[in-house]
Amino acid sequence: MKIVSLFSGAGGLDLGLVQAGNAVIWANDIDKDATATYRKNIGEHIICADIRDISVADIPLSDVIVGGFPCQGFSQANLLRTVEDERNQLYKFFYEAVRVSQPKFFIAENVRGILSIGGGSAITQIKSDFECAGYEVTVTLVNMADYGVPQTRQRVIIVGQHKDVHTEYIFKFPRKTHGKNGIPAEWISIKNALDGYPDPDKPNDLANHIYSSYKVEYRNFTGHRETDPDKPSPTILARGNGKGGVCAIPHYNGKRRLTIRESAAIQTFPDDFELVGQMNSCYRQIGNAVPVKFAKLLGQELLRLEEVTL
Repeated sequence: MKIVSLFSGAGGLDLGLVQAGNAVIWANDIDKDATATYRKNIGEHIICADIRDISVADIPLSDVIVGGFPCQGFSQANLLRTVEDERNQLYKFFYEAVRVSQPKFFIAENVRGILSIGGGSAITQIKSDFECAGYEVTVTLVNMADYGVPQTRQRVIIVGQHKDVHTEYIFKFPRKTHGKNGIPAEWISIKNALDGYPDPDKPNDLANHIYSSYKVEYRNFTGHRETDPDKPSPTILARGNGKGGVCAIPHYNGKRRLTIRESAAIQTFPDDFELVGQMNSCYRQIGNAVPVKFAKLLGQELLRLEEVTL
């Protein structure tokens, strides 16, 4: 399917969709490093600009619109005017792009916390907005470890299917391939995922195989907990505005932080995917991404639907 990608970042979601056989025809992000990374690895079709300066009319028509939007404006006091809230300009753009262009499907990714804002009223309002725009909407909380990603990363995936798409061709959310209880298969541990990588302190040919010198000190706080080698990695983190220094997960050897390359591997980026920018920026790009392996599963379902509707 032809896909438009909003808030694409470095392109984890897009890369998976392309690997499945789809075509991303237009993408956008405001971050210069992220767009440079995207351009280097995925394609020249990305626009580096503030999306608020782009007209919806200038975005090409597509079969699918994908992206993740911020949720700062979904306060309880503003639930009845979600789309109008000034803090929701980015959500409004995503919504308007879908409402105006009427693609067959849209896929939005967000943090788990969006489900609890206003006691669940925010996600109810979001569903209502898109239903009024002509879509059947499903909301799924996903643990990426259940899909072969070596990371316990929980995210919300919102899928919209246009009501004019024949109900025989309903989007089927990917089945879980792994589980904590070993069904269908055991979760992939961080040790299993990273054991083949060379020592970053010795000469090697891997791009971005460098790590933050931020000292490993264990305390009960996100990014500072001990990493269990026999479990999936904790969530790969990002500082959204790029400030405050690097936030990298401790390596399971307890001696250092994960390298950028190792963090990318946990997010299931291929080893030849090269990130552009300073260390802090590269860590942030990886932390903000959708795991490529999971994105490919979504892309395979889109491809199946494209084939059955031809």
